[in-house]
Amino acid sequence: MKNLLITGYRAHELSIFDQKHKGITYIKKAITSKLIPLVEEGLEWVITPGQYGVDLWACEAVIALKEQYPHLKLSIITAFLNQEEKWKDDKKIYYEEILKGVDYYGSVSKQPYSGAWQFTSRDDLLLRKTEGILLIYDEDAGEGSPRFMKEKALKKHSADGYRFISISAEDIQSTANEEEFSGFD
Repeated sequence: MKNLLITGYRAHELSIFDQKHKGITYIKKAITSKLIPLVEEGLEWVITPGQYGVDLWACEAVIALKEQYPHLKLSIITAFLNQEEKWKDDKKIYYEEILKGVDYYGSVSKQPYSGAWQFTSRDDLLLRKTEGILLIYDEDAGEGSPRFMKEKALKKHSADGYRFISISAEDIQSTANEEEFSGFD
């Protein structure tokens, strides 16, 4: 697999309202642990929609991995121009910092938000341009924005073997538990 899509919940869907939340560290570590074997198998590009939440935390994880794996590339492909336009200033500054580590940035629609069709177009493009997805999704919660991407990715998996990798709430909790136990050494 050369191209991987990573996406998942928006920050507010996880009740995360600032970058200081300790759960972000565990989410990034869980993403990194799934990415390393894929990079070592030949993964070249990680592509994300760049929404505030899992998408940008995944970008942080990839940017950190690029130091160890300089061939790894990162792309953000948004649904529409200026998706961050209505974000709070602290989120805009954070986003601008992330963009400095991105190898390719683009928007599917070359205009500002005008309808849900832009998200559908973006998702269809991201699924076409990748061979697999790493989705942060909690089956027990069952709701939230990743549910639609999961349905599309599983359809593509059934149709043509699209690789589906997920990180669950239990995976993240396990990462957190390992961190806490390693602190007792």
